[in-house]
Amino acid sequence: MENFKKLKVWLKAHQLVKYVYQVTDEFPKSEMFALTSQMRRSAISIPANIAEGSKRKTVKDRRHFLVIAQTSLEELKYYFLLSYELGYIEKDIGEDLTEKAREIGRMLTGLSNSMN
Repeated sequence: MENFKKLKVWLKAHQLVKYVYQVTDEFPKSEMFALTSQMRRSAISIPANIAEGSKRKTVKDRRHFLVIAQTSLEELKYYFLLSYELGYIEKDIGEDLTEKAREIGRMLTGLSNSMN
């Protein structure tokens, strides 16, 4: 895991961050310091923890950062649901975001399981 930019899971997580920014740009301004901020922070945490973990020396440490990425991903999936229920995103966008998150989750699990 020397170069995190070569990891497909990092690339997909990075793309998800940009998608989240695009979607939250349309949120009400009253959410700027609440839901918008929380969604962006949890989204950013995913590729950031993949990157940070890639430089850790032990497998245990690398896996720990992948777990943090996974937990941020779960938090973000909740925000997708809440955003839909509040009427901030359409159903198809919420489903697309959630499916992208699920794919990243599967990839994180696979990466973690492949470590020796």
